[in-house]
Amino acid sequence: MSQQEVWFKDIGAMRYKDAWDYQEQLLQENVAIKTALREAEDRGETSTVNYHTSNHLLFVEHPHVYTLGKSGHMENVLLSEENLAKRGIDFFRINRGGDITYHGPGQIVGYPIFDLERFYTDIGRYLRNIEEVVIRTLSDYGLKGERSPGETGVWLDPSVKGRERKICAIGVRTSRWITMHGFALNVNTNLDYFNFIIPCGIQNKQVTSLQKELGRELDMEAVKQQLRKNFEEVFEIRLRSEADKLQ
Repeated sequence: MSQQEVWFKDIGAMRYKDAWDYQEQLLQENVAIKTALREAEDRGETSTVNYHTSNHLLFVEHPHVYTLGKSGHMENVLLSEENLAKRGIDFFRINRGGDITYHGPGQIVGYPIFDLERFYTDIGRYLRNIEEVVIRTLSDYGLKGERSPGETGVWLDPSVKGRERKICAIGVRTSRWITMHGFALNVNTNLDYFNFIIPCGIQNKQVTSLQKELGRELDMEAVKQQLRKNFEEVFEIRLRSEADKLQ
């Protein structure tokens, strides 16, 4: 797999719907490029086309929000929409895979907008690689992250009954092999918010965070740096910032 250039942007704090719209904008821009390329190919004009899709990686922290995937079940939301509103928690039914999950302060949410036709056309491999990025990041902090058979995401002690703890949720969508949505890694997350849902629709399993496991608050910027390094290694990419465009 050849090295790809990926534009990285740390958005900071942003409401979920605004970040969703931004992802959709980037995805649709890429879809339009792929459509134009396909049309040029059909006309035999590919030699005159000098543009291509772009890959992006976004980091963001959301205010309190629950998102329900397209295959999710409302019974996994344990509060009424009225009670959610009273608590200041947003709620969205969205178009990624997976069930219900929580996003909030102290959690790093990553959104890769990747054209997988420039990597590999294998969704399973893509998901395993996102898991691998998180597993390596946890290892940087002395934690053994693992996969749980049949359950996308990253866990601690997934094979020890009663000790299974999910630390990172993953859910994606693709259109024309372009990805959106992504992963949510609990760093300094207030885990109480997971008590109002059945996370990912999985009964009788716990949710954890780096802070809970290590017994101390983590430097969010340091965790982001480790994630960036591991994204570059696992996906064989070069992350570039907006500032690089000006050089």
